Amino acid sequence: MRQHLNTLFVTTQGAYLSREGETVLVRVEQETKLKVPIHTLGSIVCFGQVMCSPPLMGLCGERNVLISFHSERGKFLGRVQGPVSGNVLLRRAQYRCADDAAVTAAIARSVVTGKVANCRTVLLRAVRDHTDSPGASALTTAASALARQLAGLQAAQPLDIVRGLEGEAARTYFGVFDHLIVAQKESFYFCERSRRPPLDSMNALLSFLYAMLANDVTSALESVGLDPAVGFLHRDRPGRPGLALDLMEEFRPVLADRVALSLVNLQQVKGNGFTTTETGAVTMDDKTRKEVLVAWQKRKTEEVQHPFLGEKVTVGLLPYVQALLFARYLRGDLDGYPPYVWK
Repeated sequence: MRQHLNTLFVTTQGAYLSREGETVLVRVEQETKLKVPIHTLGSIVCFGQVMCSPPLMGLCGERNVLISFHSERGKFLGRVQGPVSGNVLLRRAQYRCADDAAVTAAIARSVVTGKVANCRTVLLRAVRDHTDSPGASALTTAASALARQLAGLQAAQPLDIVRGLEGEAARTYFGVFDHLIVAQKESFYFCERSRRPPLDSMNALLSFLYAMLANDVTSALESVGLDPAVGFLHRDRPGRPGLALDLMEEFRPVLADRVALSLVNLQQVKGNGFTTTETGAVTMDDKTRKEVLVAWQKRKTEEVQHPFLGEKVTVGLLPYVQALLFARYLRGDLDGYPPYVWK
C-alpha cells in the first residue's frame, strides 16, 4: 500500500522555493524559513505570489512530487509534474466506458449513491451530537428525505434521472446545512451555495476546502494512470477535470464539509478572518488560511476503516484508494465501482 506523504503548503506572499541537494528550501526576503527533505513530500501547494526555481521543479518532477499553484482564495491555476505514468490500456478502457451510455449511468449512480449516503450520515451524526439543537427536527426530516432518494438510486436509471436525483439530494442537504452550524452564527451562516465568488464566510471556507480536495483527487487519479478530465457524472468540458469532480462527490460531505463545520463550531476560525471585497466576494486572511490548512492536513493523517477493503488507511490516502478501485473496475476486475461510504 502506498505510504501517506506530507503536503507542503506555502501561503506566505513573496516566498521563494529552491533546491539544495535533496532538500526543498523555503526563503522569504533572503532568509531561509524552512528546509524539507524531498523524500518526505507527496506534493507542494503554493498560494498567491509564491515562486519556485527551475532546479526545484526538475527535482520534484524526478521524485514524482506534484507542484500546484492556486490563487490566495484557493482557486486552482496550474500544476507542474514529471512524466505521466498513465497506462494507455487503462485510459483507452476509460474512454470506451465514457462513450457507453449504460456504463456511464452505472458509474454516475455509484458516485451519487456514495455522496447521498455520506450526506445523510453527516446529518444523522449532527442530530446525535446535538440532540437539543433547534434544528434537530429539520435535520432528521432531511435525513429521511435523503434515505428516500437513496432508495431511488437502487435500480438502474438513465444518466439524466441520476443527475436529477443528485440535484434533489443536494438541495435537501444544503437546505438544512445552516442547522449544522451551532456556533458563531452572527459570522457564519448558510443560505445557499454560492461560488465564483463565494458571497459569505461559510461559502468561502467550503470553496477553499473543495479546491484542496480537487487537487488531491486529481493527483490520485493521475498517479494510477487515469485521465482526470474524462468524467461520467460530470461530462467533458474544456479545462474541467470531470473524473476528479466525480470522485470528489463522495468525499465532499465527510471530508471538506466536516472540516469546515469543525473549524467554525469549535471556533478555530473567527469571523474577523474573512473580508468582503468591493465586488461582494468573501476572502480569508493569511492567518485563517493557515489555520484551515493545518486542520485539513491533520484530518488527512487520521486513520479510518475502509468499508470495501476492510483495512485501515489514512484519510489522505482515501482518494488514492478510490482511484485504484475505479481503475480495477475499468479493467474488469470488479463488477462495479464501490464508492467510499462513511460509517
